[in-house]
This record gives sequence, structure tokens and C-alpha cells, in this order.
Amino acid sequence: MSIELNILPIQKWLNFDSHPIIISGPCSAESEEQLLRTARELSQIPNVRIFRAGIWKPRTRPNQFEGVGNIGLEWLKKVKQESGLLTTVEVANPKHVEEAIKHDVDILWLGARTVVNPFSVQEIAEALQGVDIPVIIKNPVNPDINLWIGALERINRAGITKLAAIHRGFYFFESSPFRNAPMWEIPIELKRLYPALPLFCDPSHICGNKDLIQSVSQKALDLEMEGLMIESHYNPDIALTDANQQITPKHLANIFSKLVIREESVTGEFETKLDELRTEIDKLDAELIDILLHRMKIVEEIGEYKRDNNITILQIKRWSEIIKNRLAHGIKIGLNRDFLLKILQLVHKESIQKQTDIMNKGKK
Repeated sequence: MSIELNILPIQKWLNFDSHPIIISGPCSAESEEQLLRTARELSQIPNVRIFRAGIWKPRTRPNQFEGVGNIGLEWLKKVKQESGLLTTVEVANPKHVEEAIKHDVDILWLGARTVVNPFSVQEIAEALQGVDIPVIIKNPVNPDINLWIGALERINRAGITKLAAIHRGFYFFESSPFRNAPMWEIPIELKRLYPALPLFCDPSHICGNKDLIQSVSQKALDLEMEGLMIESHYNPDIALTDANQQITPKHLANIFSKLVIREESVTGEFETKLDELRTEIDKLDAELIDILLHRMKIVEEIGEYKRDNNITILQIKRWSEIIKNRLAHGIKIGLNRDFLLKILQLVHKESIQKQTDIMNKGKK
């Protein structure tokens, strides 16, 4: 069960009239020259309003570059003074919070590895008590919406009302063109639960490479996300961390120029047409639900027959025939194979559960 979040509208704490809002900057702060040079170029791109840089970079294994530490916060002060961009850094513990605030960082963000641990989030929440600063929370590494919501609730309960979320994809064990699977259904569900929550997308961490950033950025905007966090370095080839997914400011400008910014709402004849089509969708959804109900009633009858005649629940031959025949028919009429397979698997799982429940009740 979700708890109502007390969220200040983003227009109240980010006084920008541009959409989308782009957060950009290098994965890691490496030198003062690197930050200033990258910031100068980014500040020339419309909609880039916030400069990001990793100050503390604990790696999976030690003895790799783990960030420059507090000196990087001094460099960010100069970035803000020279470029006019707001600054944001990742914080993973109370000490980070203290140092970032002391050095006038404008926005804090919680990373995916921190969000996965409620103990760490709670410590950060306690450090934020009485502080008025925006906080952006990335989704956890694993696809668990409750962990994401829990982090938002903990930070909000600490008094932070300038709150937003970032979708950066999820670790998934199957082979994929993405570094982190987008699993768009999870951020969509978060937005459904909390429509007032500003939601950004981090295509850099979803993609893990430069080639997919354009398409993922467009998808995020088509889903009405507030903006994008894209990693940028004046020379990604020499970057000390995540070189493959960082792009130059020039590349970012090219991507932004190709993005299609769609209207969130329509009026007049377009609205009338949409209403007509949505009404048709509503009718079809109602029919689908009625059909599913009727199917499950037949499944219950089958379960009772199997119970009374001591027949096993799972009939592999029958299930194989269903998959083969339904997929063949669906593909023939133009349905996506993977989409149809997921639906069949969900319906079968529920059918097995219903029959199992009937079996557990015992014979009449």
C-alpha cells in the first residue's frame, strides 16, 4: 500500500519554463579543467539547466578510480559561477550530504545501489532533517517498485518536498542490447501511483553505450517524463569511468535537436477523435475482462473434474499444444510473438493456481 507523498510541484523549485529539462555532465569529476570545459559547452545547449558530476565513485572492486572527493565540490562551485548551471551530485551516506550542502550543491541524488538498501536511505533521510534541498531518487538496481517507493517515502518523511525520481533501468540476467533493461512498465506504474511526482529518465545507464541514447530519450519523452539525465564529457575517450556511455556536448546537442517534443494534451477535433478511440478501447477492455472471467470459470470446472477423477493438474502435452497453436494463430494475424507469449503464460499461471486451490480443498 502506497503512502501519499507531499510533493511540491517541480515548477515551484525548478524555475525553468523549458521542457524537457536536461541534466548533463560527466560520470565522474576528474579535474577542474574537465568540469569547466564540459560545462561551458553544455551551457550553450537549450534545455540543459543542471550540471551533474560524480564526486564519490565507489567501484565494484577496489583499486580503481573512486572519485576525487571533496575537491570536486570546490570545482562545482566554479562551474556554477561560470556557467550559470545548477549543480547536482550523488550522495550515498550522511557525510556526503553534509559536504554537498556545505559546498552549495543545488540538488542531491540517490543512486541505484543506495536505494536498494533501506538502512542507507534511512541514514540519509535523517541527515536531511530540517534541510530544504531538492532530492532526486533513482530506481534500485533490481526491479522492485516497492524499494523505489520506500526510498521516496523515507526522504519525503524527512521533510523533503522538492522530490523527483529518475528511471535508470534495472539489472536483468537475460541478454539484452541494454546495460540495464528499461522495463518501462515500472516507471509507468510509479507515475500512475504518484501522478504529481516528477519523473526523469537516465538513458546513459539504460543504454550503456552511445548508440541507443537517441531512441531511449525519445521513448522517455513520449511517456511524458519531465526530462533526461545524460552523461556528457568533453572527451569521452579519456574518461576514467563509463567511457562507453558518455557523449560529447556536441553529440548531446545533435540528439536534442532531433527529439520530437509532443503535446501532453490535445484540444478541438483532435480531442474528440481521441475520446472516440479511447471509448472503443474501454469497450474492448470490458469485453476482454468478461472473456477472462468466463475462461476462469471453465478452468474451475476442469479443476473440479481433475480433482474428482484423480488427474494431475499440469498436462504438459496440452500446454505445449496451446502455446504452439495460439502463437501460430496470433503471429499470422499480426500480433507480436513475445507479447502474446507473456499473456498466455500469465493466463496459464493463474489457471494452474486456481486448479491447485481446488485440489487443496479435497474431494467433495
